[in-house]
Amino acid sequence: MKILVLNCGSSSIKYQLIDMANNADLLAKGLMERIGLEMGEFTHKAKGKDKYYTQLPIADHAVGIDLLLKTLTDKELGVISHVNEIGACGHRVAHGGEYFPESTVIEEEEMKNIEKLCVIAPLHNPGNLLGLKVMKRVLPHVKQVGVFDTSFHQSMPPKAYLYAIPYEYYTNQKIRRYGFHGTSHKYVAPKAAEFLGEDWTKKKIIVCHLGNGASICAIDCGKSVDTSMGFTPVEGLIMGTRSGDLDAGVLMYIAENEKLDYKGMNNLVNKKSGLQGISGGKSDMRDIRAGRDAGDERCTHAFNMFAYRVQKYIGAYTAAMNGVDIIAMTGGIGENAWFMREAILENMEFFGIELDRDANKHFVGVDGLISKTNGKVKVLSVTTNEEMVIALDTYRLVH
Repeated sequence: MKILVLNCGSSSIKYQLIDMANNADLLAKGLMERIGLEMGEFTHKAKGKDKYYTQLPIADHAVGIDLLLKTLTDKELGVISHVNEIGACGHRVAHGGEYFPESTVIEEEEMKNIEKLCVIAPLHNPGNLLGLKVMKRVLPHVKQVGVFDTSFHQSMPPKAYLYAIPYEYYTNQKIRRYGFHGTSHKYVAPKAAEFLGEDWTKKKIIVCHLGNGASICAIDCGKSVDTSMGFTPVEGLIMGTRSGDLDAGVLMYIAENEKLDYKGMNNLVNKKSGLQGISGGKSDMRDIRAGRDAGDERCTHAFNMFAYRVQKYIGAYTAAMNGVDIIAMTGGIGENAWFMREAILENMEFFGIELDRDANKHFVGVDGLISKTNGKVKVLSVTTNEEMVIALDTYRLVH
């Protein structure tokens, strides 16, 4: 069975076509951006063929998905002869709320529930929903599966997911910690344990998904028991442009003094804060490091603050689980920025974490043990693959 994996944003479509019958072979992948604008961009790479790139108007998601399917079946660019070869379609959906504790085949009732959640995930769910609606219309015979960023964290206990605000905000409006990056955490934790020859359902694991968006998850015996992102992806770690943990009083103070409305405050904490806000315009960790090494004080602050926040969460989750066996570093920074991993993991010997500096520099963009082999806690660099989780869940539900 060939599975088409779709991640539809408000103005983008990211996709992969995976052949599950052939050892989950990646047949093609691509990205459409600037959908709905005057000129869109389309990048497509099929197995064994050169990368294809073009600029053209992509009016909406329906046009984009039609272009995607035509490209997959194109004699020169494609990898299948007919769209009927697509056995199912798996969709990344950011927010599943309490409706979706696990991945689900999407029918009309499920579509309605995803739409209800658009109000609390306005940056992601509308685009995800568009992709579902278009695919159901274009390929009505193909089952559509939703794989939710929040599902993996539905095992958290109330003490971890409730906020200390009037309880009726939870009962009436479902305001609580949901967490995100669930597909990545769900993929990386068992992969790290398997690398060590261990059963992840018998271990205490902390997964650090560090990238432009960043979150940490405490996984006890195969279950998420806490995670750093909350009601929205703003909470928790410092990120590329998101603030992470912040005194709510600061937001009220700024809103009052700057006369900012909801839209202005949302823009502030989501797009103008984080590494970019601290450093003065840099959100890429490589640029932050270069600035720090050149003596830039603000880049030094940004670098140190990012590392410190991750350290604090590792310490907190180690306490919450009464120990930790495995720490996995993943995501763009976690997999590649050995210098940030070094900054995070130094001075943590108290927890049994002993970094192997040579191994840490060696395992960049690949899986590998970066702690000392005789250390109590095993720390690994682990490459993530969220699209594979979506494909596997889709295959499981429709096969």
